[in-house]
Amino acid sequence: MNRLWARARAQVTGRRLVIAAPYLFLLVFFLYPFLIVGTISVSEMEVVRFKELLSFSDGVLQLRLRFSNYQFIAADSLYLKTYLGSVHYAAATTVLCLFIGYPFAYFMARARPTAQPALLMLVMLPFWTSFLLRVYAWKGLLSENGLVADLVIGSGLDQLLASLGLIAAPGKLMNTPFSLVLGMTYSYLPFMILPLYANLAKMDLRLLEAAADLGASPWVAFWKITVPLSKAGIIAGAMLVFIPCVGEFVIPELLGGPETLMIGRVIWDEFFSNNDWPMASSLAVVMILLIIVPLAVFSKYQAEAQEGQR
Repeated sequence: MNRLWARARAQVTGRRLVIAAPYLFLLVFFLYPFLIVGTISVSEMEVVRFKELLSFSDGVLQLRLRFSNYQFIAADSLYLKTYLGSVHYAAATTVLCLFIGYPFAYFMARARPTAQPALLMLVMLPFWTSFLLRVYAWKGLLSENGLVADLVIGSGLDQLLASLGLIAAPGKLMNTPFSLVLGMTYSYLPFMILPLYANLAKMDLRLLEAAADLGASPWVAFWKITVPLSKAGIIAGAMLVFIPCVGEFVIPELLGGPETLMIGRVIWDEFFSNNDWPMASSLAVVMILLIIVPLAVFSKYQAEAQEGQR
């Protein structure tokens, strides 16, 4: 009896440790750094140090929180335009990645089992090269006399891009919204393909056969069965692309221009050009809240919807 009781306690303890591991990871590598950034955002910076938030003098404990940075962010239209621009470019990149990645993931999931590992390796192949080198490669491809630039200009697509306002003038592809979105789409496309492939590969193909037996065309079966069943992969891929794109710094710095100002570049300027760490931390806190709060609300309603279906 004692052995059974000890074994049961060991199993419960092991289960708790396994569950606690991811929470401990989030606590150490997300919550604690976020609290540090949040503390800096409400601090007052002196020359090379920050004033203490808590002070004790004459028997009185004082807490000094400086919210003027947040008030300045709310009052200055430049920061609002920067946040909206970041969301705009991140959303455009997410839609393009979904438009390109879904057919590719669908093809991978329906390919022969012997060919799927090779296709999966091709998707992951860009990760074998440095992210910075891949972005620099696009800078050369889109510059004057670059391979991609010559193809776009030679085919006349630059005229169309100029008419849509994606480039400043025909022939000028670099430092434009076109080059920025193109670079982010290329860099984050695998993050859309991989969760979609994982979801589509597990789909029960007998459902499509049943739909065909009931008279549904392949196109109707795709929209009525395949797309709804791949909803989880679409959401996961969209989150994996959208969230890092909002705070992206390297690609806007190398491929974007003054017209493609994003919040990542503004935070960099506040940290290292203006040396205003409280302001930069305030911008980072607002950016994180703009991402986390909608995600938390969406996850809550999704969980409630799943509970309602049971």
